[in-house]
Order: sequence, then structure tokens, then C-alpha cells
Amino acid sequence: MKRQEIPNLGIGIGLRPFHYNDIFTLKPAIDWFEIISENYMVEGGAPLKNLERIMEHYPVVQHGVSLGIGSPAPLDYDYLKRLKKLTKITKTPWVSDHLCWGRRPGAHYHDLLPLPYKKEVVKYVAERAAIVQDFLELPFALENLSSYVAFVDDEMPEWEFYSEVVEKADVFMMLDVNNVYVSSRNHGFEAEEYIKNIPMERVIQMHIAGHTDHGDYILDTHDNYVKDDVWKLYEMVYQKTGGVSTLLEWDDNFVSFEETWQEALKARQYQSSLPTKTKNEPRCALTC
Repeated sequence: MKRQEIPNLGIGIGLRPFHYNDIFTLKPAIDWFEIISENYMVEGGAPLKNLERIMEHYPVVQHGVSLGIGSPAPLDYDYLKRLKKLTKITKTPWVSDHLCWGRRPGAHYHDLLPLPYKKEVVKYVAERAAIVQDFLELPFALENLSSYVAFVDDEMPEWEFYSEVVEKADVFMMLDVNNVYVSSRNHGFEAEEYIKNIPMERVIQMHIAGHTDHGDYILDTHDNYVKDDVWKLYEMVYQKTGGVSTLLEWDDNFVSFEETWQEALKARQYQSSLPTKTKNEPRCALTC
């Protein structure tokens, strides 16, 4: 599938239980929600009932956090079967997870750990990513990490590693613009250089989020408003892609749904010079 065949859903936010009451009561005019796949890979119960209520009114896209595509452990086909089963329920247009490792045989670290940027790792991860996409029978996208350490024997910059993995696997990019900025500050490279050297035709979704700036380093905390430098980077990427689905992540120190949604809608200011067609035209709130 080509990027042009994948819909631009518009602007969405991550679905979090903190906002359930407002969403179910007000039915706000939001374009779409992203869910953490693992939260709904269950057999019945409240999570799936709440998900069904969301899907009555909104498109849903699945985003995973525990695949560990670069891990030395074999691919977990029990996990992939449950993931694929959920895709049949959500009708998600694509599935994403992180370009990282997080497990080895007999251990799961429940973290998104950076990979060495080496040719042999490109080959290893690309082969596994292609298998995942074929197994799911859906477009599969990998997200770049925010990172705080690097390997001394890296053979290439992060953007080259990221690009080579998705090109060799023939998969897509779920580009987190905030992560690009965070890593650029932590590792001392230019965020714009990163953006200039990745294949924009592979980007099918973007994340934006807030971070915490400690001066000497930045933490990707998802607990605050998006910083101006990240918005500027988002504008640059959005123009280069021609317009793709945008998602605001907010995962701690929650504010009201209305404040969260208004923060996400700021993205429109940076999209304004590029008219795009979305799958869902802006709509009136369902309560009107």
C-alpha cells in the first residue's frame, strides 16, 4: 500500500480513561482517537465495552508499546495473534509501535530502549518489521524514540538508521516530532537535519507532545503543553508530508478534555498554508 492510499484522519488525541466521562457525556467533535493496543487486548470486560462506546462515534487507531521489534527474543506470535484480533474489532487503518528493544528470552523490561545504529541491526529489525506487517495484513508503522544514551560504536546517525529500516522492510513511519526535538537536544544534533533526511513519503502519522526541559537534558514526559520549538518543527514536517494524521499525546498531570482538545487543535494553525482533504470533514459536536 502506498502512503497516498492511507487516509489523513485529521487531528486526534490519545484516548485516556481520565477523559471518558467528558467524551461519553459531551460527544465532542474530535476527528479520531489513538488507543494503546495492549490496554484492550483482553477478553471482554470494561475496557472493550468502553472501546465499543467510543467506536460508535469515532475512528480509532492502534498504537502499541510492547512489541519490542528490535529485541533479541523471537517475535511473540501469541501477542501478534491477540493484536490482530483487536484490529478486526477496531477496524484500525494502520498499526504502529516503537523502533526499540525491550525484551530478551525470559525477560521483559517494559521500557522503550534504543537500538545500536548499525547495518546488522538494520537488517535484523527490517526483516522482523516486514514479518509483522505481513502477519497483521495492515500498514505497519514504526515510531522514533526519545533517547538519553547512545552507543559508542554507532555506524550512522539516527535518521539514517530509521530511514533504512523502514525502506528495507517496506513499512511506514509514525514520526514523533517531539521525540525528534528531545533527542536533538540530548545528543546535540540539529532537528532540522533529521527532518531533511528521512523519506517523507513513508510518514503516515505524527505525534506531538509536551516535554520537561531540565536545561542540560530534556525528558519526554507527555505531561504539559507542546513547546513552540516543537510546533515549528511540526509545521516543517506537515508541509513536507503534504498532510498526514496528527495525534496529541498527554499522559500525566492531566488537564480537562476541553483543554487537551484545544491544545491539539493548535495544529491547525501550522497546517493552514497547506489545504488537505481528510477522511472526516470537520463536524459539529454530536450534541448540537
